[in-house]
Amino acid sequence: MSANSFAQELRDRDDSAIVELFELRPDLISPVPSDLSSLAARANSAPSLIRALEGLNKLQHEILTATCVLEEPFSKSELAAVTDKSAAQILDQLWTRALVYKDGTKYRLPGNMRNLIGDEPAGLGPQSPKKIDFKALKDLPEDSKLILDRLTWGPPRGQIASVKNPGKAITWLLEKNYLEVMDSQTVVLPREVGIHLRGGKIYKELQNNVPEFSGTARKQKEVDRAAIANISNFLRWCEELAHNWSDEPPVALRSGGLGIRDLKRTSEHLGIDEVCTGFVAEVLYLAGLIVIDTDDQILPTAAFDIWMTRSLEERWHGLIGLWLETSRVAGLIGKSDAKNIAPLGPELDRAGIASMRRTTLNLLIQNSESDPNLASLQAIIKWQMPQRFNAEYIEWTLREAEWLGITGQGSISTFGIALINNDEDLGVEAALPKPVDHILIQADNSAIAPGPLTVELANMIGTIADIESRGGATVYRFSEGSIRRGLDHGQTGDQIKDFLKKTSKTPMPQPLEYLINDVAKRHGKLRVGIAHSYLRCEDEGIIQQILHDKKLEPLRFRKLAPQVLISDTDITEVISILRESGYLPAAENATGILVSAPAIRRAKSRPKPPRVISEVSVPSEVILASAVRALRAGEKASAHKPREIPRTTANETLDLLHQYIEEQASLTIGYADTNGGVSNRLIDPISISLGTLIARDHATGEMQSFRIPRITGVSLAK
Repeated sequence: MSANSFAQELRDRDDSAIVELFELRPDLISPVPSDLSSLAARANSAPSLIRALEGLNKLQHEILTATCVLEEPFSKSELAAVTDKSAAQILDQLWTRALVYKDGTKYRLPGNMRNLIGDEPAGLGPQSPKKIDFKALKDLPEDSKLILDRLTWGPPRGQIASVKNPGKAITWLLEKNYLEVMDSQTVVLPREVGIHLRGGKIYKELQNNVPEFSGTARKQKEVDRAAIANISNFLRWCEELAHNWSDEPPVALRSGGLGIRDLKRTSEHLGIDEVCTGFVAEVLYLAGLIVIDTDDQILPTAAFDIWMTRSLEERWHGLIGLWLETSRVAGLIGKSDAKNIAPLGPELDRAGIASMRRTTLNLLIQNSESDPNLASLQAIIKWQMPQRFNAEYIEWTLREAEWLGITGQGSISTFGIALINNDEDLGVEAALPKPVDHILIQADNSAIAPGPLTVELANMIGTIADIESRGGATVYRFSEGSIRRGLDHGQTGDQIKDFLKKTSKTPMPQPLEYLINDVAKRHGKLRVGIAHSYLRCEDEGIIQQILHDKKLEPLRFRKLAPQVLISDTDITEVISILRESGYLPAAENATGILVSAPAIRRAKSRPKPPRVISEVSVPSEVILASAVRALRAGEKASAHKPREIPRTTANETLDLLHQYIEEQASLTIGYADTNGGVSNRLIDPISISLGTLIARDHATGEMQSFRIPRITGVSLAK
């Protein structure tokens, strides 16, 4: 077999071997090659080979690297001699993936493989052009031995001051051909010398087996109890973040994403750290439940309201499915040395992270009821996927799986197992506590929610109170700022009091009632309008106070009338600074009517989930069978391609088709597409009706219709 016979070797494989190749390298049929020569070209292309290398475990990669050390063609015994006896089995696996191919009883590498592995496979230098006598090693000087010891296990290159005056030790090695000159300051250890010094082996030791898993034993009931608490917390974080951003939407950075100040504020509101807050925002962004709107405000979308109407299990399942498939890595938030990587920003995509998540979770399933030791888990995954391995990604995956409730106490939960196995009933709905429709107001202006609140109650209480602590019961705190927020959203003081009296199982304390009355009385007394902005107040004392307040100097107020001030600053900033300084302004429109914020603020633009770098998945059996059939048909068609199909008139075409239909012969036809291009199609004609030929197309294996006026010629397939 010739050295350029990769395509022919693929051509000689049976259909089952081609199917297995496509299962292991699904990118080869995206799209399906026209014939086996095209398949060979794609399988030998650098992008496809890189993907294939990423799918190898450590042992497979090391054996493949060892093949690059040998001269082609090489045999299994030659490979085993420089590695170990396991190489024969691994070589078969590499052949299945078309990373090596057969040349009689020996093997060769696809042309681009050596370039990808590199010029110094396994730390070995280039082959020597000279004959090397290893007998002289018995007289090896001690200082020369030190140099060889340093180069033996790589890298095989060494720097010297000058080749013209290399020193006694290197001169001896150069004379005996144990070193070769690369340039005026570099010498290299030849490959033959390196293998000899390594004792005839390429590696010190091959790691044939997967590293052992170690972890702390957990009871499944305790794991599930912790996991369901995590699920409940995560769903609550999602709701609270979306409601908070509806009330006080952050503004996106110019470069895209959420700013540090807004991330910190939201983190304090949710009562979780900033890393977890960024992750929650990312998951909502993936689901299209929040979006960066046209005015750069980050707001919930209408899809969030639809999401809230679903069952808790459906909400959780929808978010987890996106997390499993996304190429975005929330753990990178704030990690870059060059600049801060923002949540929702464009810099979070990383190829290969989805397969690493799946691998990690599958390992947890294989070792259920065990909280894994991080180092052992990282060692296993590094062995399974050395080309994609990143130790931090594993750590972040475990952390995020715990936040999501896929795991509890570090061990995989029954809900996580059901999710990975695509079970219909995940068991989440039955395990989660039922929502409650009441609160318990305390004497210290706080309220306790004895469980997860209903959607309507959670929305309202989240607007007029701030969360102080979380756990089995959530504690809300009423303050001047929180009551003001409720008034800004169109509620009156009486409406807030009526709501609290109706939903609380305990009576409303007088201090809280006084607080609501006081804030409601002061709210709107000071009004801000557009001049750029103006400020008016019937209380001239407040006007004078504002004029002399040093904290308000940046607004540069000017007195227009005894009860009116104007400013060149935008109305939104005026209101914000006044509130930060302890005032309670309200906005009004051009007619002097109070403008309240909408109770529910939603983005005007449609959901825009971020782009996901997809990973090629294993095709179904139907697709694999169709791909092989199309490939074989294309091979037949290409075999007839050199022979031009003679053009025929419409009448001649009809006569030939009728003849071949009676003979049940396979035909090659020239068929014009809508753009005028003509392609050869291999078919089995069945019948003719209303100017249309019905035939089975060999490329698809299906019945197809061919318009007879578009058939440019007919030829018998041989």
